[in-house]
Amino acid sequence: MTVLDQEMYTEPEAARLLAVPPTTLNYWLEGGERRGKLYEPIVRETRKGGHPAVTWAEFVECAWLRQYRRKHQVPMKELRAFISQLRDKLGVPYPLAHAKAFAYQGKLIIEETQRSVGLDPEFYLVAPVGGQMMLTAPGEEYHERLHYADEIVTAWRPHDDPKSSVLIQPNVRFGRPAVAGISTDVLWEQVDAGASIAEVAEDFGISSRDVRWAVSYESARAA
Repeated sequence: MTVLDQEMYTEPEAARLLAVPPTTLNYWLEGGERRGKLYEPIVRETRKGGHPAVTWAEFVECAWLRQYRRKHQVPMKELRAFISQLRDKLGVPYPLAHAKAFAYQGKLIIEETQRSVGLDPEFYLVAPVGGQMMLTAPGEEYHERLHYADEIVTAWRPHDDPKSSVLIQPNVRFGRPAVAGISTDVLWEQVDAGASIAEVAEDFGISSRDVRWAVSYESARAA
């Protein structure tokens, strides 16, 4: 068992952190009936039934789905087929939470899979460039948010700004957004109550830069 299998959130908690409707998240995890037709889960291999805890691996792959559905509007049929085939070819239940998917051999498998399921080339994760397999803009947008250890994802940046130091890590603050090990909501509350950035930084022993990123992230969520 790795950190990928660690149960992290209730579905409402995960939906809030991912900024997606809870019903949408449940459909990604469990599938469901739409217009009289029963659809299989997208992220999970099989339904678990009810509302079980969301694991870290499931959370990471839902972050990828959020990007492709909310920003790029890729049809769910294509995403379901892509994840299912990639899972089989890489031999892991959550392929987009593994570094092996983005190693050279993994990129070749991704390239083959995205073509075989008919994914629009505009939304490919990787593409051949000058004889090498390179991340595309959508692929880089997802991959740059991830941090790895022992070839699995151990942190995800929820903040859209690539310079942000805000991270969600399964073993830090129970998987809540944090900077330098301090929950962003705690820092934001201090500033919201009237403390200056410098005062909060000194009180918590962190940099003013980290406090600013925490406030920026929490302000964006509140908006």
